[in-house]
Amino acid sequence: MNIRENIRIAIFSIRTNLMRSLLTMLGIIIGVASVIAVITVGNGGRDYIIGMIREMGSSAISIMVNATEAQSSDYITTEDIAAIKELDTVEYISPYVMTMGSMSTENTDAIGLLLGGNTDLRYLTSGDCVYGRYFTQAEFDAGRAVGVIDATSARQLFGRADVVDEYVNFTYNNIVTRIRIIGVTDMASSFGIDSEELMSTMESFGGGQMSSGMLMVPSTLSTQITGSADRFDTVYIMAADENDLEGAGNAALNCLRARHNNYERDCYTVTNMATYIDLLDTVINVFTIFIAAVSAISLLVGGIGVMNIMLVSITERTREIGIRKALGAKTSTILFQFLTESIILCLIGGLIGLLLGVFGAALVSHLMNVPLAVKFSTVALAIGFSTAIGVIFGVYPARRAAKMPPIEALRRE
Repeated sequence: MNIRENIRIAIFSIRTNLMRSLLTMLGIIIGVASVIAVITVGNGGRDYIIGMIREMGSSAISIMVNATEAQSSDYITTEDIAAIKELDTVEYISPYVMTMGSMSTENTDAIGLLLGGNTDLRYLTSGDCVYGRYFTQAEFDAGRAVGVIDATSARQLFGRADVVDEYVNFTYNNIVTRIRIIGVTDMASSFGIDSEELMSTMESFGGGQMSSGMLMVPSTLSTQITGSADRFDTVYIMAADENDLEGAGNAALNCLRARHNNYERDCYTVTNMATYIDLLDTVINVFTIFIAAVSAISLLVGGIGVMNIMLVSITERTREIGIRKALGAKTSTILFQFLTESIILCLIGGLIGLLLGVFGAALVSHLMNVPLAVKFSTVALAIGFSTAIGVIFGVYPARRAAKMPPIEALRRE
């Protein structure tokens, strides 16, 4: 008997006992759907999180001052930044100064955040200006009251995105600084800060009653507003070659230690974004595989159900087996007939489970606002799992049917 005939008989048997077949597939359907949904959502979440980090620049490095170890003379100066910029391994470097205060426009009062940096800040953030421009070196040197706003903040403060040449009043310690907006960026995140999430967090401090806004300004303006010295606890660097992040970080670190003569103290922490990417990728993969493995337990339950129903089917069709063997059917023919039926039963259940798993993953991805990542390997996994279950749990019933003596089979009622 050829494969086509085996498939035809298997489908006829499944259709004849449709309800029983569907109940038998249920374990396979649930198991495959669970595994596919977990893997798909896991892949989408991993791609989303890693994508956010990559938007910050895969060749980005941060150097932070350890406040517990450092003295005031160990903090990073403008001269340090200029010296690091001269290194062959460094492409861009900017200080990172965060100042919290309040913002106001003609019609809106808001919680405000200033992110201060130099002209390299534009290369270290994850968005280009959709309106206007970034501040220039001349504006930085003069500490001009100009700033670049992200589109989310612009809509919060003005109700629209294009707000170039509008003004924002920033208040810090009861001193008001009038800042002119010269650019609007489509920035989704900067230095690991998601603008929409940050806006929501800032609003929570005001009990949800106030709007919020974020501006990128020259760090020379930030120090004027706060009255602080021109020293920084954090700088961000973009390496000239993303394959030499460690070299760029070590070169910058050694430059700082040499200039401040503090080799004997652990004053600085160097972190590169590639480390976060590799670590997150590993953690999410391990977590996804673990959850998928737990979900796959239901596949074993489904496989046992398939084995049980195949044994029942063989008992019901004992005389059929006896007649076929009496007419010359080979043992291998009977074996492959029932094995094919088991595989098709599991394969149909696997395909249904695949569709339900993808649908469930799409729903979860929509609710979690992460991309849906259905990969070919996921589809292959569903089909492979289903086929494997059909083979593993179908072999015993098929062998039992194939080895049944024809005389004994014909005697059964």
